[in-house]
Amino acid sequence: MRNLFFASAGVAALVSSGCATTSPEARPEVAAPAPTSEAAAPGAARTALPGKWSGPYGGVPPFAQVKVDTFKLAISAAMDAYRRELDAIVSNPAAPDFENTLAALEDAGRTYAKERTLYGIWGSSLSSPEFQAVEREMAPRFAAFEDEVFQNEGLFRRIEAVYQSPDKAKLTPEQQRLAWLHHTRFVRSGAKLDAAAKARMGAINQRLASLYTSFSQHVLGDEEGYTVVLESEADLAGLPDSVRAGAAAAAEARGQKGKWIITNTRSSMEPFLTYSSRRDLREKVWRNYVNRGDNGDARDNNAIIPEVLKLRAERAKLLGYATHAHWRLENAMARTPERAMELMEAVWKPAVARVREEVVDMQKVADKERAKLKIEPWDYRFYAEKVRKAKYDLDQNEVKPYLQLEKLREGMFWVAGELFGFAFTPVTDVPVYHPDVRVWEVKDQASGRHVGLWYFDPYARPGKRSGAWMNAYRNQERFKGEVTTLVSNNSNFVKGAPGEPVLISWEDASTLFHEFGHALHGLSSSVSYPSLAGTSVARDYVEFPSQLLEHWLSTPQVLNTFALHYQTGKPIPPALVARIEKAATFNQGFGTVEYLSSALVDMKLHLAGDVSIDADAFERDTLKALGMPREIVMRHRTPQFGHVFASDGYSAGYYSYLWSDTLTADAFEGFTEGKGAYDKAVAEKLRKSVFSVGNTVDPAEGYRAFRGRDAGINALMRKRGFPVPAAAQTKSQP
Repeated sequence: MRNLFFASAGVAALVSSGCATTSPEARPEVAAPAPTSEAAAPGAARTALPGKWSGPYGGVPPFAQVKVDTFKLAISAAMDAYRRELDAIVSNPAAPDFENTLAALEDAGRTYAKERTLYGIWGSSLSSPEFQAVEREMAPRFAAFEDEVFQNEGLFRRIEAVYQSPDKAKLTPEQQRLAWLHHTRFVRSGAKLDAAAKARMGAINQRLASLYTSFSQHVLGDEEGYTVVLESEADLAGLPDSVRAGAAAAAEARGQKGKWIITNTRSSMEPFLTYSSRRDLREKVWRNYVNRGDNGDARDNNAIIPEVLKLRAERAKLLGYATHAHWRLENAMARTPERAMELMEAVWKPAVARVREEVVDMQKVADKERAKLKIEPWDYRFYAEKVRKAKYDLDQNEVKPYLQLEKLREGMFWVAGELFGFAFTPVTDVPVYHPDVRVWEVKDQASGRHVGLWYFDPYARPGKRSGAWMNAYRNQERFKGEVTTLVSNNSNFVKGAPGEPVLISWEDASTLFHEFGHALHGLSSSVSYPSLAGTSVARDYVEFPSQLLEHWLSTPQVLNTFALHYQTGKPIPPALVARIEKAATFNQGFGTVEYLSSALVDMKLHLAGDVSIDADAFERDTLKALGMPREIVMRHRTPQFGHVFASDGYSAGYYSYLWSDTLTADAFEGFTEGKGAYDKAVAEKLRKSVFSVGNTVDPAEGYRAFRGRDAGINALMRKRGFPVPAAAQTKSQP
């Protein structure tokens, strides 16, 4: 999942995928500082304002030089530099052509992109009160600057001249795709509007930018402000040692050594709800989490949501679209909200039916134990775990000792080597923004060619937003010389005691592989122009490579070699692996309904048009009409739905994960129909047709080149253990 950061030549992006993230329509830029192995101190003085990033690997972010109070000055100077570069394009007396207009546009705004990358990293990973004050001031300025670029009439005339020219047919396919991309972005951003409409659109975008900033800061405030302190051993009942250790470390970090703290993040909440036998505390932890942004206080987001929806609806009408959803999906694989809804509705009913079955199973366990309760949302994970053990003789506590974070990271590297020929080597000659961050150089195994850098920031901390995501600090390109990519994966695992391995759940391990899939998408990029590189693809396609990589976690090769017991070092037993495989579709009702309810509410909110909406009432009434099981809540309730309300990112687009998983399920069957998960021929076809091409081809064409056909819904239903329709009508591609 990802936040849009405009920059250079056609929109740069700090990519946060998977997650919650940066717009795939945008692209990242960056370049380099003096080498050092030390982490940047948050207060370290920046030695220079916008300039070249020096250092190894083609340049790396100068984290050691960043100081919060210089962001405004640095970004303002970068904006001015970008203006001069655009003015030079517009004032060029030569007739517009690809090189003097589109290629020049690709080369413009690099300094601005670098500054926005640094700014975005601080916003997602080091968000101090001082930075948040800067963020509130800068948000509308960024929006105004973006409109200034997209509404530059002289620039758009030149872009349109190239796009409409008969000479366009002489360009390479990639150059033609770039011409389409820039022309489309400018038109969709209001380049053809009259002066009054442009002014109104600018006002809308600036107001939305301020609202997005407030929304995300409110959620971060609730995540940091609401915790549950466990005072005694009695409060720890049922918790495994790994969860206890993480809670103790969280307490010590907050100055409460000797106690235990459950923080208000998913990585802390989920294991507590799974294992704690204290139902009263489960409910407290659950309510803290689901009520983020919905506590009726200064950080309540319910007044922000209707204003955002109204402004989005008005903007869509200005641009000639029926709703915001129609505007957002025009260039997605789905093309229309109706096609996205068709897929979601096809999956919703069997998912709800499966939840009914899951609840019956859980209630039987509770009744057998004489718990005298009716399953509530804070009970679901707890009793699901009991059902898993009863049905499949599989206890997550039995699996977790084999899931060491560092060993799984090694497993991901091995998979990347097997599928894509990448080799990872740790480096210490680049600066990082926090001591927890580590860096690896990525090379091609066969040739030794440098591919890029991979940054890893795995642990939760104050000022870091929750969840997991991928960033692209710089996109790969080659139109003015080879430029390699810089990517990062970011998580929120609870850091254990010094020297102790971090043990994670199977779900967290899947998320780890998911985000690494985004990174591999960026690292595999082999295109000429940065606006088309890596993950800069349609929103409902960007999750396909990442969700696909999740499948390799459960392969015997990974489990036998990297799922090692943290105490004995022995590999996970084959019998346990067999039980994991047997339980592969367990609890898919819960997982699908939890996610899909959020996606459906998102779409319906944005199909409602410009009506006045009470967010809480709309959520409640929509879920009731859908037949939402009372035992589950949305994965992201509207007051904390950062994917949708902290940016335009996944607005009317949260369905993308299901759309992409339709491709994912079908694509992995391409491996299993061959020689298996590590079939070299299929992997090469995947790299060539999907991972390396970025946005140089239409994603539907790229998928067909890989699979030989479109993907239907059947593989998705098999993957989730739902009944396969007799004649599936829903397709995942246009």
